Amino acid sequence: MRIRRVFVANRGEIAVRIVRACRELGLECVVGTSDADRTGMAAREADRAVCIGPGPAGQSYLRDDLVVQAALGTGCDAIHPGYGFLSERPRLARRARKNGLVFVGPPAEVMELAGDKLRARAEAVRTGLPVLPGAQVRSRLEAREVAERIGFPVLLKAAGGGGGRGIKLAHDSGELATLLGLARSEASAAFGDGRIYVERFIPAARHIEVQVVADEHGGVTELGERDCSIQRRYQKVIEEAPAPSLASSVREQIRDAGVAFAQSISYRNVGTVEFVLDAANDAFYFLEMNCRIQVEHPVTEAVTGADLVCEQLRIADRQRLSVARAQTEPRGHAIECRLTAEDVEHDFRPTPGTVSRCSIPSLAGLRVDTHCELGTVVPPFYDSLLAKLIGHGRDRGEAITVLLEALEHAQIEGVPTNRGLLCKVLSHPDFAAGAVSTNWLAQTLPELQEVLQP
Repeated sequence: MRIRRVFVANRGEIAVRIVRACRELGLECVVGTSDADRTGMAAREADRAVCIGPGPAGQSYLRDDLVVQAALGTGCDAIHPGYGFLSERPRLARRARKNGLVFVGPPAEVMELAGDKLRARAEAVRTGLPVLPGAQVRSRLEAREVAERIGFPVLLKAAGGGGGRGIKLAHDSGELATLLGLARSEASAAFGDGRIYVERFIPAARHIEVQVVADEHGGVTELGERDCSIQRRYQKVIEEAPAPSLASSVREQIRDAGVAFAQSISYRNVGTVEFVLDAANDAFYFLEMNCRIQVEHPVTEAVTGADLVCEQLRIADRQRLSVARAQTEPRGHAIECRLTAEDVEHDFRPTPGTVSRCSIPSLAGLRVDTHCELGTVVPPFYDSLLAKLIGHGRDRGEAITVLLEALEHAQIEGVPTNRGLLCKVLSHPDFAAGAVSTNWLAQTLPELQEVLQP
């Protein structure tokens, strides 16, 4: 490989994952940490670790200047941004390229297009992909006119954001008027872009996403789809591959649509094209594209045998795809649960602290991606993810059984977790039947929390 040394601009389990992928490919690896992560698992497993700033992300992991400076100072050839933080910020890709570093991801121009939801939506239309009725709005009057034309309820979305942040649901014109200003303020604060668009809301929606992979030589393929419908406040909780209860014709159409969009924007590297599917009629609509490795990538790896992080590094090294569409026929079924340090009984409040016990059983069919161990400090500055548990079986029922056994015997002490809630979701008849939508968890949560009470 032309790349010899990779700088990891991230933390937690994804930093550990990237370090191990580098080792698999014979690459040296340097991890950039904040003060809060100096002694973490990723820092210890890497060939070298350097501190890039204080604990708060705005003074460390979100500083592209510090990241590039540290990468250059440690003799790295490339920067892997992981997910979150700077992973979809074009300025890091641009600064890296300007300084002669390889950015493990798509070009800055592609990120800018995909990151602008209005431009991405227009590109989807041009490509022939279905989109939900909606439009950008600049005033309350315009918002009301659009909402009345497409019909309530509607979603207000930030044009410059993603990841479920800044989304508001309005059931009538009164709510719309109130939420528009709030949505605009939140969008400006979070993304530096106050543009808002209104879109039709689908009550019984499923979140289906397609894993795409593209190289520098025109090769583009997909590695199947994932269902990420178990969500709370637009944040994913459980993901699986392949999507259950999906007609084969619809599955094929969604996969083809994902490839078509990636080709239309000249995408390169690993990415995910997201769709919303109306469970009432199986109609699907383009949602957005994520220009990075996803948290849930292990379920795709489990059913295809691909290593998506290694593939990212190979593509960044200008190699041709090592995966093919022939790998998209899934081998069995995989489900991922996000184990988080949250107090479920108190509105999922993040709970910083020190892990005093960490034991997850080793089981056939179980993969655990984590940075958590005895003594791990959960800082107050970042997301609360402790581990990802991935169950893989010959079928969906077997994958569920693997996860339930792992969760029921897992012992995490020192911080409260959502372990009990995950068990209840996996055990629920609706989940077993594959009959869930993106609002299912919110609707069922009171019932689940009642069961969780001692």
